[in-house]
Amino acid sequence: MPFSKPMSGPSNGRIRKLRLIPLLAATYFMVSGGPYDLEDIIGFGGYGHALWLLLLLPFFWSFPTALMLGELASAVPAEGGFYAWVRRAMGPFWGFQEAWLSLAASVFDMAIYPTTFVLYLEHLAPRLTQGHRAIALELAVVAAAVLWNLRGAAAVGEGSVRLWLVAISPFLILIATAVFAGLQVANGPFGGHASLAAPRNKEFSTAILVAMWNYMGWDNATTIANEVENPQRNYPRVILLAAVMVMLTYIIPIAAAAWAGIPAERFSTGAWVDAAHILGGPALAVAVVLAGSLDDFGTFSNLTLSYTRLPHALAEDGFLPAVFTKRLANGSPWVSVLACGICWALALGFSFERLITIDLVLYGFSMILEFVALILLRRKEPDLPRPFRIPGPDWVPILLGLSPALLTLYALYASRTETVAGMSALAFALIIAVAGLPLYLVTKISRKRRILVS
Repeated sequence: MPFSKPMSGPSNGRIRKLRLIPLLAATYFMVSGGPYDLEDIIGFGGYGHALWLLLLLPFFWSFPTALMLGELASAVPAEGGFYAWVRRAMGPFWGFQEAWLSLAASVFDMAIYPTTFVLYLEHLAPRLTQGHRAIALELAVVAAAVLWNLRGAAAVGEGSVRLWLVAISPFLILIATAVFAGLQVANGPFGGHASLAAPRNKEFSTAILVAMWNYMGWDNATTIANEVENPQRNYPRVILLAAVMVMLTYIIPIAAAAWAGIPAERFSTGAWVDAAHILGGPALAVAVVLAGSLDDFGTFSNLTLSYTRLPHALAEDGFLPAVFTKRLANGSPWVSVLACGICWALALGFSFERLITIDLVLYGFSMILEFVALILLRRKEPDLPRPFRIPGPDWVPILLGLSPALLTLYALYASRTETVAGMSALAFALIIAVAGLPLYLVTKISRKRRILVS
């Protein structure tokens, strides 16, 4: 089996590809984008627990996943990324399940960012974000991201570099003002450093789930392998570098806020705006609002870049109609982009916590399949060239996969308390996951009919 399929439509040589820095920016946005959605970790866990969570969780959740992705992306840099790996290791049935889990998770994942986009704007213009205006703004985010993606992967990646610089700049000022306020101690806005203890009457499990969500999505960048320059070399470097960048982006602002003395109880979604107003005045607060909105737009746009390559890869393998293989001259799979945008627009309206819970469960299942693919490819294709290989014997990948699997089980357990459509979020997520089985049979029958007709 070849490393990757050539794109249908325009020649690869005529398409601008993502280089190292744009790929890094795109990966960063797909996972994080900045510290803008961390507030609930502080509000539910307190500063002490938040800092420990964000410091330790990468070693059990992010870094094992990053190492797994680095090896698989360098060994099999194929269009569709993780779908191609699982299909190669376990066959078309499990490859389809991997794609289904990721696409199903995307429906709930992608609804989060327009929602938080509006939550940030609410601090600046409350009347603009009420009732039908909020839905209109969320739909505008979806439409703008779709239009940007129709310009191609290189346009999104290169634009994301500039977008990241703009989105992170207010936080550099906020950190500096927080450090200055903390140095004042008794003369500061809160008369001393904040307590590290957890707030009372708060569920710490929510802080854990939000932290896991903020550290997930490392595999998303791998679906655009055919649109990346030298993927065997760049993917491992980008994923590991982005993992360190994300961890520092999270820990430093939270530590600065604690140093400044802002009480943890004041933190909920969008509270960085209030912190900026306290520490730097209305101008900094406005800057954080605008930058936070840009951050959510950047994350949504880059995830659009990732998820829309899955229907294209499925169509290339005959699981979806051939119309999904159509691309523009710049390489953008325009039918897939438009179809996914419509599906995501229809999912708007769930609450933030419910979206995270469902997203985590579905993502966790897909990630476990990726670890299984890593282990099986080691056994089935030991001579497969691996420009990046996880150090150590073949049992090391098994050990690495244990902690992400256990954390996924924890997310399953915690999701029992959330309700969606009159049932627990766990039951809802399991129904969606299991729906991939009959869907595979339907697509398999349809695929055979198309082959007979042709």
